[in-house]
Amino acid sequence: MATFNHSRTNIIRLIMASVFIIILAQLFNLQVLSAKYRQLALNNAVFPKVKYPGRGIIFDRNGKAILNNALMYDLVVTPKEVRAVDTAELCALLGIDDKEFNKRIRDALIRNGGYRPSVFEPLLSEAVHARLDENIWKYPGFTLVERPLRVYPYNGGAHILGYIGEADSTIIKRSGGFYRIGDYVGRAGLENTYENILMGQRGVEYLLKDNHNRLVGSYENGRYDTAAVAGRNLHTYLDIDLQMLAEKLLKGKVGAVVALDPKTGGILAMASSPNFNPNDLTGPSRKKNYSRLVLDVASPMLNRAIKGQYPPGSTYKPMGALIALEEGLITPTSSYNCLGTYYGCNRSLNCTEKQAGHAGNLRLAIAWSCNSFFSDVIKKTIDNPAYNNPRKGLTAWKAYMTAFGMGHRIGIDLPSEDGGNVPDTSQYDKEYRGLWNSCTMTGGGLGIGQDKMLATPLQMANAMCLIANKGYYYIPHLVAKIEAENSNDTLLKKYRVKHEVLTHIASDVYDVVTAGMQDVVDKGTAKTARIPGINMCAKTGTAQNMIILDGKRYELKENSTFVCFAPRENPKIALAVVVENAGAGGTWAGPIASLLVEKYLRDTLSSERLRKVEEIAATNLMPSYLERTQYKADSTRAFAWFKITKDSSYIRNYLKPGRPFVPPVLRKKR
Repeated sequence: MATFNHSRTNIIRLIMASVFIIILAQLFNLQVLSAKYRQLALNNAVFPKVKYPGRGIIFDRNGKAILNNALMYDLVVTPKEVRAVDTAELCALLGIDDKEFNKRIRDALIRNGGYRPSVFEPLLSEAVHARLDENIWKYPGFTLVERPLRVYPYNGGAHILGYIGEADSTIIKRSGGFYRIGDYVGRAGLENTYENILMGQRGVEYLLKDNHNRLVGSYENGRYDTAAVAGRNLHTYLDIDLQMLAEKLLKGKVGAVVALDPKTGGILAMASSPNFNPNDLTGPSRKKNYSRLVLDVASPMLNRAIKGQYPPGSTYKPMGALIALEEGLITPTSSYNCLGTYYGCNRSLNCTEKQAGHAGNLRLAIAWSCNSFFSDVIKKTIDNPAYNNPRKGLTAWKAYMTAFGMGHRIGIDLPSEDGGNVPDTSQYDKEYRGLWNSCTMTGGGLGIGQDKMLATPLQMANAMCLIANKGYYYIPHLVAKIEAENSNDTLLKKYRVKHEVLTHIASDVYDVVTAGMQDVVDKGTAKTARIPGINMCAKTGTAQNMIILDGKRYELKENSTFVCFAPRENPKIALAVVVENAGAGGTWAGPIASLLVEKYLRDTLSSERLRKVEEIAATNLMPSYLERTQYKADSTRAFAWFKITKDSSYIRNYLKPGRPFVPPVLRKKR
């Protein structure tokens, strides 16, 4: 019996020892070997706080910061850690309701999972941040994360500098997961083109949490932290004072200005109007402001300097003259007896000048912008006897125009550049079924920069660089250098290549044309742009303009265009100015260009010239039809919303009885 009891005792001891060993083994597994539970424990005790880097600063040519950083805060949520939150209090603080709160939590779960932080409310105002900072411990699962904010000190350069926005699912997918929910990326302008340079590298700081969800200190003394690395800075060719003057001169107008350094292709100023304050697209009101801007039919977010496609009008004539001179079709003494009309083809074409002798030679024809002379030039160019075929003549002419940078994208370091249009045989074949000749495009105005020809202000300015440099150019670009540039930085390589596309044209041929261009300012169509002491070469342009509104075709006031470079002896600036619906090129575009040239070359303006600046800036030339087109766009959206939601609040403004409709002041085309 004693032996039996002893054996039973040993068995019990053995069982207890086995159980104890199993428990120890499991504890060892949970605490040491199991990554899953170790991670769960770590998630409960440690918060990974993302450290967003400051984006690179952008400087102008004189070292002035034109795009900088400030600091704001995002409210970030980790959905699986949200518990016992007073949602009513938090919603009241953020200005949202329970429905929106739950929607944001669901969105965070779907987009980023339950255990990864997602931005719940970005870019908090100072007042909201202050209240949350004091009481964040009340909201388990929520925390505040620093967010570097972009600041535009001069409130200018919006179309050039661009803006940043939160990375959406498409951007995240395209980046292969490099970007995460909550990351901000360049969405336009230099912010977009140089994203990889400016963005920097995010870091992370691991912080301990107590049982009340409060952050109480660093985890492992920061052993596992990684520092955020700031983005690299960009140094541009921009002259911010010139830029702000250009924007001021375009106020109340539709158009664009481009100013280039002919020797480098560096962009000194690029303005587009209507404009907007780039600071409106930063901070807590950015979404509201963005919506307002994109719904404006005047398109303030459109960069007309690279996307506005205009008939160049008479600003094309120096190019036409160079082509004809090089092909031996005209000489400096060539003339045309113009008395106000060109009769070289079946369709007559009017000339704005009627005094006898204004086209007595090429120089005079350029100075007085004779339409008859240059209509005759394009006819001779297409009927070039060297080719004995108008198809070949047009093809040869287009090759020259392509070399001038027309009809294709030049390659500026901004996204979404448009290429304009230089017509070729295929376009005329399509319209006229192959039955065309030189009179088809001559009568259409190709020789005076109209018909099917379109160019951006950037292309017009670049063509001036080619003429100023006597046949070569550098691709226009904004960035001069990247800070700490290395062999992996290849973005700027193409902008340092000299393109000698028309250097085969003799220097004296260029001299003939530039002499006529100087006469434009000294005694021709742009005397209003003359600057005493500065020899400026220029060309005015006036292009017809029309619109179809409410099913009717209206002829608008002409576009005012002006191109120039100065000084003639050693060109340092080339300019193109377009002002829509403003009349002759010497009326508005010319004086704007003149003020910009003088400001850049002399770095100052006299009191008399400053008064001229104020006069131009105060003049409103916005097209009258915009009010009508805005009304139509708004009412169309309102009724579309009503059809979807049955919400009539948006259409009330368009249902008022007796609301008068006053049509814009337009000239109906006869």
